[in-house]
Parts: sequence; structure tokens; C-alpha cells
Amino acid sequence: MNYNIPLFDLNYGKEERKAVLDTLRSGWISTGPKCHEFETRFAEMLNVNHAVSLSSCTGALHLSLRILGIKEDDEVITPSLTFVATVNAIRYVNAIPVFCDIRSYNDLTVDPDSLEELITPNTKAIIVMHYAGFPCDMDKIMAIAHKYNLKVLEDACHGPLSEYKGRKLGTIGDLGCFSFFSNKNISTGEGGMLVTNNRQFYEKAVILRSHGMTSLSYERFKGHNTSYDVLDLGYNYRMDDLRAALGLAQLCKLKDDLLKRAEIRKRYVEKFSAIDGLIVPFKDYQGYVSNYIFPVLLVDSTAEKRDMTRKELHEKGIQSSVHYPAVHKFSIYDKGLNLPKTEYVSDNLITLPLYSQLKKRQVDYIIDSVRGLIS
Repeated sequence: MNYNIPLFDLNYGKEERKAVLDTLRSGWISTGPKCHEFETRFAEMLNVNHAVSLSSCTGALHLSLRILGIKEDDEVITPSLTFVATVNAIRYVNAIPVFCDIRSYNDLTVDPDSLEELITPNTKAIIVMHYAGFPCDMDKIMAIAHKYNLKVLEDACHGPLSEYKGRKLGTIGDLGCFSFFSNKNISTGEGGMLVTNNRQFYEKAVILRSHGMTSLSYERFKGHNTSYDVLDLGYNYRMDDLRAALGLAQLCKLKDDLLKRAEIRKRYVEKFSAIDGLIVPFKDYQGYVSNYIFPVLLVDSTAEKRDMTRKELHEKGIQSSVHYPAVHKFSIYDKGLNLPKTEYVSDNLITLPLYSQLKKRQVDYIIDSVRGLIS
């Protein structure tokens, strides 16, 4: 179906085309100087010591768990209201995901109090996911981690430049992971970044991302090394210079993009807050966030009513989505667990269009359409 208003639209233009063409003309398109530049710029943007470009955020999550020493039968506490990759990465290292509920219908991040109740002698790490770019309560979570000697991994795929008390998301825990999938704030098609302030973690990530090898092809091409050793069982999680070039062009647009998203969100919140039967999560939050998506939650609803509302929006030419189906209800992870707040949100949430190119008239059309359907 062709939508008059899609859920997301690429913020691409001549800058991205030039970046790719310049890289093609350079004669080097795999991991090389553009990846290094992208890593440097990204680390500077977050005020973090190290960044490692990767083929996906999934790869970043997997490598992070390897780096943290998470192994078979270790338990890792994770939200269920997240993209499934967050949880799949735990299984990649043969560890056990332990699902935690969210705080409330107004705050869709993981609940620190419920989290602490889930800790056992086998718990080794916590994964937090900063939903829509809004931060988890990192003070409480880091205090719990310190109390029980646990590692903290931040899934910050929704939150480039989002802040928690002046610190960038992804830089507070032991490791942070970002996504550059095509619908993210920074879009490279596929791609991810791992960030850390720990030098040893950084060096381990660099080794693991390319088959455990001690040098990359570009280093050998430049004459820095003529041979290499293999130190560990690594993976092919490398980013290429074409995607890094796109990422660099996108970084230049990010602050302006987030400013426009904030203006759109402000109008959404102002209008939707007055509609009975609708909850706007995080509506009172005043901090600096990426506004990756705009979710609304139907009150006293069911999954069937939500799906019908989405169908009617689609008939009006408005694309919507659901972020996310509850992971603990997928067949692969379903053990009969009950997470009531997560399940209600998963069944009754609608993600509405939010991107910097949205026009005021389009936003107002979305608002009027939702208001009409809810009333």
C-alpha cells in the first residue's frame, strides 16, 4: 500500500550522494579511513573514549556480551518491550534472558524495582533499552549493578545524542550500542556502533569484529602490517566505508534533525494530551532526547481494537507501526511469563509517523484522524 504519510522518511540529499560517490572514487570501499573517521566523530559527539563501527547494532550487542564475559547459563536481565535483537544477542552467548516489566504506561523503560527482584546468584548483567530515546532511570540501575556486582549494557539504538542528567545515553554503563538501520535517526541502511570508556573492552571489540585478526586489510594495504595473527574466535561484523561515509553525512544533519523532531513532538503532545482515551508516554519529560518514534497508548482497549484503529489510519493514508510486540510472547521465548504492563502496551500501542520532513499540515491531519477514530 502506498501511504500519503509514511511512518518514516529518509533525511537524504546531495550530501549523502556526494559522500558515496567520493568514497567510490577513492578506490577503497570496505573497512578503511571512512570507518575510522566515523568512529572518531561519533566518539567525540558522545564525549566517550572509544567507538567501534560495526555491521549492525545486533553485532554490537553480541560483541558486548562476549566482551563482558557473559557465558552459558549466565542470566541477563532485559526488557521484553524491545526489538527481538536485544534478547537474541543473549542467546548468541548461550546465556538466559530474564524478562523485566516496564515502569508504567507513561514510562515505557525497564522498571528498576522489578529488576532488582529478579536478581539471582546466576545474574551477571543487565541490558537496558532507552525506549524512543527516553532514558531509563540510570541512577537506580547503576546503583543496583554496583550493589550486586553486575555489568550494564545500554541498548541506545533509539537515542543518539539523548541525555540523562547531562551524560549521553550509551556512555553510562559498561558498553553502549547504537543502530544505523534505515529507519533510525542516523541512517546508513545497515550498521551499528559500540562505544565504551574502557580501553580493554575497546581493544577486544576491534579484534572480535574481524575474525579475531590482529590487523585489517586496509592496514596491510597501507603497509602497517604485512601479516596477522588470529587471537580469538571472532566474527565478520565489520562496517564498510560506503556506509561510514553515509554515517558521516548523517552526523552533520543530526542536531537539526532532532530539533525538528522535537517541534513535531511538542505539537503532538499538546494536542493528544487533551484527548480522553489516549495516553502519551513520556509526555511530561523535559530532557534532551532523540525522539526516534512517537508512541500513543489506547486506554481501556484490546489488541483487536488497536489493530482496527491502525487499519482505519492506513485507510486514511497514514502508516503506523507497533514498537514492540512483547518478546516474551514470541514462540521462541514464551514460557508462560506474565508481564502485565508490557503486555498491555504491546497490545494497545500505536506508533505514529515522526521524522523531520513532516509538514505541519500532515501532523495536524494525523492528529485529527486519531482524534476522530478515538472519539
